[in-house]
Amino acid sequence: MKPGVVCWQSPSNIALIKYWGKYGNQLPQNPSLSLTLKNALTKMKVSYSFSGSGKLQTELLFEGKESPLFHKKVNSFLTSIFTYFPFLNQLKIRIETENTFPHSAGIASSASSMSALALCLCSIENDLFESLKIKEDFYKKASFIARLGSGSASRSVYGGMVLWGRHEGFSASSNEFAIPFREKIHPNFEFLNDAILIVNESVKKVSSSQGHALMQDHPYAKSRFKQAKASLTRILGAIRSGNTMDFMEIVENEALSLHAMMMTSKMSFILMDPDTIHIIDKIRFFRKENKVDICFTLDAGPNVHLIYPKKDRHQVKEFIENDLIASHQIKKWIDDCSGNGPIKLMV
Repeated sequence: MKPGVVCWQSPSNIALIKYWGKYGNQLPQNPSLSLTLKNALTKMKVSYSFSGSGKLQTELLFEGKESPLFHKKVNSFLTSIFTYFPFLNQLKIRIETENTFPHSAGIASSASSMSALALCLCSIENDLFESLKIKEDFYKKASFIARLGSGSASRSVYGGMVLWGRHEGFSASSNEFAIPFREKIHPNFEFLNDAILIVNESVKKVSSSQGHALMQDHPYAKSRFKQAKASLTRILGAIRSGNTMDFMEIVENEALSLHAMMMTSKMSFILMDPDTIHIIDKIRFFRKENKVDICFTLDAGPNVHLIYPKKDRHQVKEFIENDLIASHQIKKWIDDCSGNGPIKLMV
């Protein structure tokens, strides 16, 4: 077996319809819809060679330095997927990875990193055995594998808007992997920007895994899963018809519902900061006064994602810099937009 090198860059994504609650092996309790980003991404290079030891050997560098915690997580993940890549225990692997965004910037780093790793593993399989030559099969397996590392990573394998989870309106949808949503997207939603407003750069109070676990005996869990399914049906209709008012209402309701579930769990968490609330109020006021189609969404933390059409970038940028930064309600912001998905890089 000849040694080889594969390299991918894979982006993060922001969920518009939230996945919150899982069962089995990283399977979602409700379907979700996300927007793949362009600039917030992970670049990963994986070098491999035959070891002959019968045991996987790994080395990992994160942004040029050893990262024992990340290395341990990756090792555990690789060991758990031997069933899908049985050749791994014959390899020696060196992983070099870096992000284009700060680790605690309110962007899902696990989505970009685990999708990048899944894509690299599928490339290695294809290099060795030519078993994933069909493009659709390649990306489906990459999404499946990425999901096992991080649920949201399954969506980062594709660009644009991506659906993950079984939905009665899409026969191809699955809890096992994500699929791209490309059906009749209205021009109003073809070019969306995401301004990531950094309220607090601290590590999240509760990890995503802990948050999902709180849904297992949550008194409102069944109602939440039902709500998410209905919201997905509604937002897909809005995306097809160009109904920006419905789109914004649903996206904001989903964000606040996620935080409501955290606040009403048995071990409750308030993940928003006071400035998060102030920013939401200012966004709503700005939208009303300027007739701009902007809306907010949140992950499980205090930082705010401001979703808006690309055509309004200048006006929104002025709002961010002249109001939110000037008033010290955000420390900085990351200017991002919808992207076309992962790219295999030359090595």
